[in-house]
Amino acid sequence: MNKETFLYPAIHTKNANFNMWFAFPGPYSFAMSSLGFLWMFKSIDELEDVNVERIYSDTKATHLHRQNINLLGFSFSFDTDFLTIFSMLEHYRIPLKSSDRCDGDPLVFAGGPVVSANPQPYKDFFDFFIIGDGEDVNIEVVNLCRENKNKPKNTILKKLSEIEGVYVPLFGKKEVKKLTKRLSECIYTPILSGGAFFKNTFILEVSRGCANRCGFCLASYLNLPLRFMPYDELINVINLGLTHTNKIALLGAQISAHPHFKDICKYIYEKILGGANIEMSVSSLRVDAITPDVVKTLVAAGQKNSTLAIEAGSERLRRVINKNITEDQIFNAVRIAKDNGLKGLKFYGMIGLPTETEEDLKEIINLAAKLKSEFKGFDISFGFSSFVPKPHTPFQWCGRENTKSLEAKACFVKRELHKLGISATVSSIKWDYWQAVLSRGDETFTDFLIDVYQNGGKIGAFKSAAKARNINTDYYAYADLMLDDNLPWDFIDIQPGKEFLIKEHNRLLNL
Repeated sequence: MNKETFLYPAIHTKNANFNMWFAFPGPYSFAMSSLGFLWMFKSIDELEDVNVERIYSDTKATHLHRQNINLLGFSFSFDTDFLTIFSMLEHYRIPLKSSDRCDGDPLVFAGGPVVSANPQPYKDFFDFFIIGDGEDVNIEVVNLCRENKNKPKNTILKKLSEIEGVYVPLFGKKEVKKLTKRLSECIYTPILSGGAFFKNTFILEVSRGCANRCGFCLASYLNLPLRFMPYDELINVINLGLTHTNKIALLGAQISAHPHFKDICKYIYEKILGGANIEMSVSSLRVDAITPDVVKTLVAAGQKNSTLAIEAGSERLRRVINKNITEDQIFNAVRIAKDNGLKGLKFYGMIGLPTETEEDLKEIINLAAKLKSEFKGFDISFGFSSFVPKPHTPFQWCGRENTKSLEAKACFVKRELHKLGISATVSSIKWDYWQAVLSRGDETFTDFLIDVYQNGGKIGAFKSAAKARNINTDYYAYADLMLDDNLPWDFIDIQPGKEFLIKEHNRLLNL
């Protein structure tokens, strides 16, 4: 049994007659390092009249009985999560399609980045979706379901469809507004576990969103505007975490842009100088925001390596994707990192970006060679993924390069970096292809996804299912879409809207 420490006053004995499972489509260890999943669970667990239980892909037995479950919510963060979700539904004898479920089955819903961006491929499997930031609406939804638990499902779903940020497929694709929460309270790890992937680590959200707005980045556009947690609130939460563990992690797409990031680091650094044993890590650093004080804090807190996302090797291509950093800034960041005690940096890049040329690829190798030459003894490595078009981004209309071409590029960068003595990893080009298919998928995918799952969920299963269902998956992955096309996810109202994305698409691709 994994020892868990609750950082909130959990109500362990409730006299409630409404039962809910909150599900993570992965093992316990991953779930217990998922900040969003745990915080949503905490908010529901604090309700006195709701019994809620966490379940995972490796849950052996449950405290609540299946026949007594009224509501089942899934966290949906990655495109292929549907495979595990289907497996969990089957395990608990819940029909995959919502239309096949009876009154004795729970209502099933999902939230998270995948379905907030484009729920249409999955619309026949869930009774409803939460679109966007779910902290507040989650409670509203659970309470509504509890208050109406004995009413017909369609009556409950009709009421749910009237809540802002809730999409109920049964009532069609009316406009649904993506929820955006004002950050007034800090989201942090509410339950520490020795069985978590990041063992007994207290994670706290420093910021949400990213002002850089890279043309390909769903995380940036889905979470706009950039919001920062108040400094005093962060310090209070850090102190709460440190009363229970010495491991803390700062989370956010752009944490080093926080107006008080240096002050946060100084606070931690002074605690360490005062004798506190603190291990601190950060999700990533901005090239243009690395300072000696920040690096000294990370090193004092036990971090030996960090990551920098540069995305592309040439300044031209970085401008195209809106990653406006110069080579001088990259070298300055590495110099500060090395001079202040870090042992190495991993650079994240992307191949197959729109307008990429052979020269852009060679620039990655040239940059790596110059870094290797100038910073001898400093560990430099690279990790690459391939471009996947994502909804609600300026590059959502851009098709992927074909798999054969991308695999040749992957071989080239790995081979040339290996010659320099630099390690490099590249994500699976074939899996990235299927991620693109799912990202730009639509409501015709229902039976295709079921076939994929029933055939084992490997790449061969995707291929055979597409062939059997006569789905041209190359269209979803490779096609350059027209700017005036009606896209499956257009009914979701996300700011900035489609007109802005079109302007940004044209601006970036014509630089």
